[in-house]
Amino acid sequence: MKYLVVLIVCVIALLPLYGQDVSESEFDLRARQGIEYIYNLEFEKADTIFEELAHIRPTHPAGHFFLAMVDWWRIMIEVENTEYDDRFYEKLDHVVDLCNELLDANETDVTALFFKGGALGFEGRLRFHRDDWLAAANAGRKALPLVQDASAADPENADIFLGTGIYNYYAEAIPEQYPVAKPLLLFIPTGDKKRGISQLETAAARGKYANVEARYFLMQLFYLYERDYDRALAIAKELHQRFPNNMVFHKYVGRCYAARGLYPEARNVFLEVADLVRKKKPGYNQNIEREAEYYLGLSDLHARSYDSALTHFYRCDEMSRTLDSDDPSGFMIMANLSIGKIYDVQSKRDLAVEQYRKVLGMKEYRDSYTQSEKLLKAPFTQ
Repeated sequence: MKYLVVLIVCVIALLPLYGQDVSESEFDLRARQGIEYIYNLEFEKADTIFEELAHIRPTHPAGHFFLAMVDWWRIMIEVENTEYDDRFYEKLDHVVDLCNELLDANETDVTALFFKGGALGFEGRLRFHRDDWLAAANAGRKALPLVQDASAADPENADIFLGTGIYNYYAEAIPEQYPVAKPLLLFIPTGDKKRGISQLETAAARGKYANVEARYFLMQLFYLYERDYDRALAIAKELHQRFPNNMVFHKYVGRCYAARGLYPEARNVFLEVADLVRKKKPGYNQNIEREAEYYLGLSDLHARSYDSALTHFYRCDEMSRTLDSDDPSGFMIMANLSIGKIYDVQSKRDLAVEQYRKVLGMKEYRDSYTQSEKLLKAPFTQ
């Protein structure tokens, strides 16, 4: 059920919902400027623009929806913080109410279908983050037909390709990655990953309002699923240059460098991240600091700077004990595995074995069990 919720909710929370009925008017231009502010985490500027737009056209859902999106990114930069949850849900409810009024007058109103589907989709995404599976699935169940109807009404709109692209890609990718989900997905149309990527690329190239979100999804799927780190890196660098305040795009540059084996470059990126954490730049919180410590340790390990690597891995492990509320995170697991490797290199076999057994006592993360069992039989050598 969890994987089904992931598929439905992620597919439905679409950002091509930005004012499909407006032309290149001042309203449209201001909306797009506000969207730029959102992605660059300039929340006060974005709020000012969308409050103005909501005042100018109080019955149109666009300004109200964008105001909710400002809070969405406030939540995303510190997901564990629930301070904005209630306000976010209230704003989405207001968007749904406005859309219902439009749909009462015209049940095929494309703008209302888009914004209502988007509001329900984002509700589902946050419910998912809060582990409220039933509420997330219910939001997805209500939103999916709205998105389908809107897509059917305007199939050539480049922004709409964001939604169809996400659906086509993940409807095939999730059953491949998680076979246990296959029986749960029998009642939904099959996907097509190649077509999904093509549609996302169309949205990224031609979309007026969804081009950034399409790039974001492309970056993630190339990194997480396709393992095409060169393409993921190119997009991450582009997004970071365009939105230098957004720590999500910043850290993906470093992640992609590390995945490519370009550890000096990765180290430079995460040194920048660590410096911005010290300077208390918005968004650069303990979670991203913990990630920076891990990748700095990994970079030093590959550079054979073992003492420095241990310092970073120790710090990553220490922070994880506070940040990981339930199960150990991937950062904690892999940091402990790496500590064991360094102990082996330092001829501290007893300590290394203790680390590998410790990792086997945690949940499995990627190949952590396979690596640990192998290293228990033979010491790590670099």
